[in-house]
Amino acid sequence: MPASAADHHSRPHHPAVVISDVQYDSPGRDDRSNRSLNAEWVDITNNTRRAVNLDDWTLEDEDGHTYTFDHYRLAGRATVRVHTGHGRDTRTDVYQDRRAYVWNNDSDTATLRNDRDRFVDEASWGHHHDHHGGHRH
Repeated sequence: MPASAADHHSRPHHPAVVISDVQYDSPGRDDRSNRSLNAEWVDITNNTRRAVNLDDWTLEDEDGHTYTFDHYRLAGRATVRVHTGHGRDTRTDVYQDRRAYVWNNDSDTATLRNDRDRFVDEASWGHHHDHHGGHRH
């Protein structure tokens, strides 16, 4: 298939771990309640069959707010949801324990890096393609 061949050129190695989904705009009123904060999340998915140790991996927004995974192993073919607010970490959900929203509703980028600070994947939303960088809030 020519289409998939072209795809391989743009992404030479498909990352094993990807940002698979982002709920950057918490549903309902942004009242900063813990429930509302936890309705803002980023999903990180392991596309391989073997577990990946995410210890010291980081998830960061454009403003430099960083969440660091602590002693977390992501099972094969599994997804972990990183919530913004407070909670008890489980195999499927971890919490940044913040009191304020991290992901901007209008535009932001979530960047995932490994424990050696190497870029793994990112997800962007709301950016206009005509200008890069631009102003930050």
